[in-house]
Amino acid sequence: MQLPSQIIEATGIEKYYGTYRALKNMSLSVATGEFLALVGPSGCGKTSLLKILAGFEDLSGGSLMIDGRDMAGVPASERPTRMVFQKLALFPHKTVAQNIGFPLHLAKRPKPEIGAAVRRMLELMHLKESYLNRYPHELSGGEQQRVALARSMVSQPQVLLLDEPMSALDAKLKKSLQAELKRLHRQVGTSFVHVTHDLEEAMMLADRICVMRAGEIIQLGAPAEIYYRPADAFVASFIGDTNLLPARLSPAQDGFTFDCATLSCTQPQLHAQQVAPGAENGAALVMIRPEMLRLLAPGEDAECVIEGEVAEYFIRGASIQYRVATRDGTEIVMDIPGTSVLPARNGEAVRLGLSVADIFVVRG
Repeated sequence: MQLPSQIIEATGIEKYYGTYRALKNMSLSVATGEFLALVGPSGCGKTSLLKILAGFEDLSGGSLMIDGRDMAGVPASERPTRMVFQKLALFPHKTVAQNIGFPLHLAKRPKPEIGAAVRRMLELMHLKESYLNRYPHELSGGEQQRVALARSMVSQPQVLLLDEPMSALDAKLKKSLQAELKRLHRQVGTSFVHVTHDLEEAMMLADRICVMRAGEIIQLGAPAEIYYRPADAFVASFIGDTNLLPARLSPAQDGFTFDCATLSCTQPQLHAQQVAPGAENGAALVMIRPEMLRLLAPGEDAECVIEGEVAEYFIRGASIQYRVATRDGTEIVMDIPGTSVLPARNGEAVRLGLSVADIFVVRG
């Protein structure tokens, strides 16, 4: 992926809390206008990195450049960044207008300028002008979220930092606000760095996803790359449901051949781009995403087949998820499009099919 000029350049970032090393020699670039999502298990260093970018935490080592300027010793108030917190931190005793205009008030901007900027933000966030004199407790959760975003954007920062601001919202409202956030990013052109535990949210919103573990970057790439071409088994299993089947991989003239007890393939051959670095020979894991599998009709064949028995199924509206127990004791997860007629029930013998092209192999 060809990136334009970089707004953030973090090089060799280290962060210690006492003797605990939260970030380990981390280097990361964020392009101007890019939407980057930071994901990873709790304690992996996502929020520590975000606070370092914002200026709320000091570096223990390394360097941080934002818009070509070294951030060493630069306080949060003087950085071209703004942060939206998980707890929105709206001032309960201030009106919507006062909350949104607060950063400009601190900067001692003229009142007419503040008023005009607040109204621009109101329009951008699809908030009614009648809300200006309301207080946060008089707003819904989604409206409070929009006010917090408006306050963070009113001073036109070059980088917006988001620390799970939608985690407390109900599912329907979260979907609506995710769409609003995508629209906002496209409209204003500001660089977004977004920490989230919602992996579907990261896939939907981000231009690139940074997967972290134990203070290190494991993989950084476009959503499709992270999902379909993970760097290792950790990334494969962390980003969405997946099946990881033990196998043996061997180099061949045109790529690789593989042997997997769970999977019967007519031609078990893979191209080089279907194999992650480090998995070229010996023990490996065949990765199959659930949506790549399909139920085979009696007598129907496929390039690769898995035989088993339905252990459980879950109707999820747009899709049905099956969990199939194979003869070798493996549980396979399969997602098929939703239908009013259930194609298989618990205890039924089934055959699952897929194409060899839909297989990816990571190190075992």
